[in-house]
Amino acid sequence: MTSRSTARPNGQPQASKICQFKLVLLGESAVGKSSLVLRFLGMVAHTYNPSYLGAAFLTQSVCLDDTTVKFEIWDTAGQERYHSLAPMYYRGAQAAIVVYDITNQETFARAKTWVKELQRQASPSIVIALAGNKADLANKRMVEYEEAQAYADDNSLLFMETSAKTAMNVNDLFLAIGKSQQNKSQCCSN
Repeated sequence: MTSRSTARPNGQPQASKICQFKLVLLGESAVGKSSLVLRFLGMVAHTYNPSYLGAAFLTQSVCLDDTTVKFEIWDTAGQERYHSLAPMYYRGAQAAIVVYDITNQETFARAKTWVKELQRQASPSIVIALAGNKADLANKRMVEYEEAQAYADDNSLLFMETSAKTAMNVNDLFLAIGKSQQNKSQCCSN
């Protein structure tokens, strides 16, 4: 492929490389997976409550330096009855966000189980991010930031606390994953 540069309406050159990769969200029901994705897509989370079997598929593109990163996002259902379907969604994924609710210790324990499963069964090069969601409810916190950060460090995970409600760190989380993928040179020229 040849590299080409065309101008955007604001006069800035378009990205010369395109990164396209599959990202899967995993975590228990009601931790805010769908809300994080919807916030990232620029939608107000409480106006849309998806009802789906297994997973929903969404896409979003962002520009990072000279690269357009296209996320192919699989938002999995958190109910236990759908757990057996998860490998179908994370198979071939270059990135995963494992989400837990900072006000619920059980969801953090379950997030650790998801991380172990990804480390054991997903691609060895997968980027795994741990997201402690509902940071706007810090006064009801049951999972300490330091505990989650230590776990993330011990397991080589990206880690951020997020709030889909206030948008805190939502874009930063996806951009950090995009930059990590961009650094792995899984991109191609236009």
